[in-house]
Amino acid sequence: MNILILNGPNLNLLGVREKSIYGSTSMDEFMLTLNADFPDVELEYFQSNSEGELLDKIHAVGFDIDGIVLNAGAYTHTSVALADAISAVPTTVIEVHISNTARREAFRHTSYIAPVCKGTIAGFGMDSYRLAIEALLLAKQNEAD
Repeated sequence: MNILILNGPNLNLLGVREKSIYGSTSMDEFMLTLNADFPDVELEYFQSNSEGELLDKIHAVGFDIDGIVLNAGAYTHTSVALADAISAVPTTVIEVHISNTARREAFRHTSYIAPVCKGTIAGFGMDSYRLAIEALLLAKQNEAD
């Protein structure tokens, strides 16, 4: 199984920014953990602060990869273009947030991408990514049954 973990703006600063919200682990460090936890899954990681690059990546892999774990960062609350890109590809996409966006500022309560994703996992810190991978594996297994 091939899964892309796709992170949006400011998530390149994980481990150094707002540690009380996002923790002290960088994504590079956490990818080592995820690769160890899921040795039979091919995990690819891509991060960009550019909406266009995120769109291009979804377009590039969305017809061939088994699933995408997407933390769109602030684009979650603003990007119709990301929602359209997710809708345009057949792969399963799971929306992820490190923090519980429902407990944060009101503008974070609306997700433009949630309606076009298989589901949303939020508020479990970096483990939100792990839970999303498990959900993709379960969805794939259920398709096979």
